[in-house]
Order: sequence, then C-alpha cells, then structure tokens
Amino acid sequence: MFKLLVIYISLLTCTPGQELYSRYGHTAIRVQDTEKHSDFVFNYGTFTFNTDHFYWKFVKGDTYYQLGIDPTSWFIEENTLENRTVYEQRLNLTEEQTQAIVEALWKNFRPENRSYLYNFVFDNCATRPYYLLKNVLGDSICSTYSEWEGVTYRNYIQHYTGKNSWEDFAINMIFGPRADQPMTNEDRLFLPEALMFFMQDATLTDGTPLIKESNIEPFVIAPTPWYKTWYVGLVAFIVFFLTISLIDLRRDKWSWYVDLPFVILYVLLFAIVIFLTFFSIHPLVGFNWRLFLFPLIHLCLRLIYIVR
Repeated sequence: MFKLLVIYISLLTCTPGQELYSRYGHTAIRVQDTEKHSDFVFNYGTFTFNTDHFYWKFVKGDTYYQLGIDPTSWFIEENTLENRTVYEQRLNLTEEQTQAIVEALWKNFRPENRSYLYNFVFDNCATRPYYLLKNVLGDSICSTYSEWEGVTYRNYIQHYTGKNSWEDFAINMIFGPRADQPMTNEDRLFLPEALMFFMQDATLTDGTPLIKESNIEPFVIAPTPWYKTWYVGLVAFIVFFLTISLIDLRRDKWSWYVDLPFVILYVLLFAIVIFLTFFSIHPLVGFNWRLFLFPLIHLCLRLIYIVR
C-alpha cells in the first residue's frame, strides 16, 4: 500500500505534432508527490519500432502499446522540442480517490499488465486514462461538454488530419461505412482535445467540479494550404492524362508505358484495401467510393484515344 502525503494527480494534454500519428494530440497522467519530491508522468502511448514484424502488425491492427513512466520534466521537454504545448488539469480528488488512482496506475505498470492491444478509436492513450478515472469514481462523472456529439467518426478525424489534405484523402479512402456512424457522448473521448474539454466541464454527482486548477486552450488546427489539397492533385492528374490522350490521338499511337505504372498502383491499392477490409482488425476500414475516383477518371480520359 502507498502512504499518501501530499499527492496531486493531473491530466496532461499535448497539442498536435507534425507527424500524422501525432496530429490528434496526446493524453497522459501526472502524479506529483511533493513530500517525496517525485514527479512522474504515466504515459499509455509508448511503443517501439523494434518489435518483430512491426509494420505488418501495424497494418493488421495487431499493435501493442504499453504504459510507460517518465519524469515530468523529460515529458515536457520532449514535447517542447517538438513545438507541442502541454496543458495541465489538476484533478479535484479526495485522499481515498487519489490513493485508488495511484494504486491502479502502478498495478497497470506491472510487467504482466502494462502492454495492451492498441486501437486508435476504442483503446488508446486518451481512453485508458478516462476509463481508469471512471473505474475509480464510478458513474459519478457528469459533463456538459457536447461539442462533436452526434458527428461521425469520419468528420471528427478529418478535423484533425486536415480537411482536403492528401492524408485526409488517404484515410477516407480506406474508411468504410462504420466510420459514418454518429458518435455517442463517450465515443468522442478517444481524441485528447475532447477528453480535455469533457473533463474541464465535468462535475461529480454532488456538484463538485472534477478539475481543481487548469490552464487549457483549444487546439489550433492549421488549415490545409490550397496547393497541398488533393483537389489540386486531381486537377493535375486530369490535365496530365488529358494531354497524353490528345497526344496519342494526334500521333495515333498508345503510350502504354504511361498507363502501366498507374494500373500497377491501382491494383496495389485495391489489394491493400481488400486486406484491410477482410483481414485487419482495424475497426473503421472498408470499401469506399474514393478508391475508384482516380482509376475511373483515368479510364474516361484514356477513352478519348481508345474510342477515337
């Protein structure tokens, strides 16, 4: 058992980074013991590329993350170097609740418990802290936070990925019908910003605010520049194959070597999506009409030469 003296527990929320996997932000739990002069962050978002067949497992959705512990100073410095702000919300807990949360964190850190099958939507760095707190506090957490409630997973994720960006197009291309289901109140909390504002507005059933102190701001999501949108790429694609078809029509000869690399690319994309749909355990993947957009435009533009 832990002898609690003066211990503070805080929810830490990191703003988005530059890499695709970090654009959604990050959540961790800070445990500060002023009596023992210890200050650590419990982080459910650690993983290693050194795992055998990491990329194969990642594509399958068979990726294991684990709970890690770092000094708070290291955690903040690492995010500062990546130009990411760390917001802190100190929880308003009783001594018994604090004791239970600390014990739960250390229990989760045991070697047999620290690893878990990561799921971007249903089990990640944000859902783990939320359900840990919920398990300790029971169903006494109430929140008036309603933003994004009822919105689809697709639109919610799109907000953070960058609307009309190439990354947005690629993600939407492999997302299936399940991504268009509206989210419930708790469904939204897989993204750190939603969890942060949910907790900020949360109270216990007796009206006690769950957050004692905080310094938070909404995430700043930079809009996608027009020249980086997939629409610009689509226009360039149309102009390119329209030009090739007109040239082929004029010289009465098919430039098959231009079409071949694109056909190979289409086949590879179809194979990847088929694999994700039927063999991957990712929850939102499936066939999507965007997968056929470029091949159909390509075929239509080449028909100018084929049916001359």
